[in-house]
Amino acid sequence: MTKILLAHSPDSDDAFMFYAIAESKIDRRGLEFVHELSDIETLNRRAERGELDVTAISFRAYPDVCGRYALLPHGASFGDGYGPVVVARRPMTRGDLDGVTVAIPGEKTSAALALQLWRPRTATTVLPFDRILPAVAAGQVEVGVLIHEGQLTFRDEGLVAVEDLGRWWKEETGLPLPLGGNVVRKDLGAELIGRISAVLGESIAYGLDHRAEALDHAMKYARDLNRDKADRFVGMYVNGWTRSYGEAGRRAVELFLSRAAEAGLVPPVRVEFAGEAAG
Repeated sequence: MTKILLAHSPDSDDAFMFYAIAESKIDRRGLEFVHELSDIETLNRRAERGELDVTAISFRAYPDVCGRYALLPHGASFGDGYGPVVVARRPMTRGDLDGVTVAIPGEKTSAALALQLWRPRTATTVLPFDRILPAVAAGQVEVGVLIHEGQLTFRDEGLVAVEDLGRWWKEETGLPLPLGGNVVRKDLGAELIGRISAVLGESIAYGLDHRAEALDHAMKYARDLNRDKADRFVGMYVNGWTRSYGEAGRRAVELFLSRAAEAGLVPPVRVEFAGEAAG
């Protein structure tokens, strides 16, 4: 068997996506997947160093890793009219953020990039993603950007939304907000990449087609969400966009990164999918 280091975040949506691989529900085509779980910012940094065979990354990180990695044609998370939420303890507007430092879950995250596109030159400070909600609630920081399950639970802590960045992007562009994708090391070669891609694609399809059992597995990573909220969260980020980017999904990624490049936030990049020429 060929060992493949498969890295992803310890979240219910990723657990749902890779359930069929983890529990041997599908043909793994002679591959042994070694799962490694880390927060997305850690995965972004490790991908920069080329340490992982296959990994989830933020789309913000793609320009920094595209020399070594290509995007797989499936496995992406988009916020289709929803996404990372800018939260505070009191009602605020975009203009109220003058002089305010906003907590972000990592400089290489798509949430941080969306924040800078929404409000350029916002002052930021980095906190672990799971510390941002309690830090805002406790008044340790005035404003924070929430990713993962915090998007569904912040109101339970008495916080209010300043802006949903996915809603803003949809109004701005008519497209879903690209958040994260799966990439594969290009030096693994076309044959092996093809097998990896087939297995991951089938795992996503299996989870979507066997939702109840995949959700049972994902509940182990749901961070105190009840089943209804976990089901809602998984549905937000593992759906038709995850099966395939489609034309609109690919256009969204290209626009997200091109606008970021025009703003000087990332280097210009040509988006390359595994098995295709860059373009």
